[in-house]
Amino acid sequence: MPRFYCPTPLLTDALLELPAGAARHVQVLRLQPGDAITLFNGEDNHEFDATVTRMGRSDVQVQVGAPHATTREPVRRVHLAVGMPANDRMDWLVEKATELGVASIQPLMTERSVLRLSGERAEKKVAHWQSVAISACEQCGGNRVPTVHPVLTLPQWLKSLPDVAAESQRWLLSLRAGSVALHAMPFAQEAVFLSGPEGGLGGTEEELALAQGFAPVSLGPRVLRAETAALAALTTLALQP
Repeated sequence: MPRFYCPTPLLTDALLELPAGAARHVQVLRLQPGDAITLFNGEDNHEFDATVTRMGRSDVQVQVGAPHATTREPVRRVHLAVGMPANDRMDWLVEKATELGVASIQPLMTERSVLRLSGERAEKKVAHWQSVAISACEQCGGNRVPTVHPVLTLPQWLKSLPDVAAESQRWLLSLRAGSVALHAMPFAQEAVFLSGPEGGLGGTEEELALAQGFAPVSLGPRVLRAETAALAALTTLALQP
């Protein structure tokens, strides 16, 4: 059954207008009045049956049905901070990270970043990535859409980190001597994972992260692409029992 993200209160028997993105999707699928869909709003582990009641030119009305408790989220909340890979690889990274249950994504501009964003262009990219996350969540069955945060430089993000993740474990993907295999580390219920762009983080950037309590970890002897490394770490952190 098609699933749609509807970030509004969902009440049984209520009639509501779907948000523009969901309405367009319903129209693309050529659904008709009487067709059944599923709604979720990201506020809890519930999704709702719903029925299409009216199809307009650009709007869709539905009647909300009964809620159903669902549990499809990973045991751990993992926040991914990543030096943005170039071209369309960031889109792919956001999509797959959402499917794996990431809690939030922080796009970073770092010393070796190829992709440079600021101002309106950065805002448009973040809005695009958030829509990618919503679509991935609708497809994969997740009920919590990860937040894609505004683009920051690595120093800006590290400066704000104590306020937003004071109790989380902090892991830094690194090739430096003494890095411990990530899969061998004890995991808490919440973690922040920092991964660099193509070429990794610079030495000074790693030192800044270490000064903020990040522990250097490794994914093994192979050299992985930036987006592959981030997803491999997320798989290890989020999906391990």
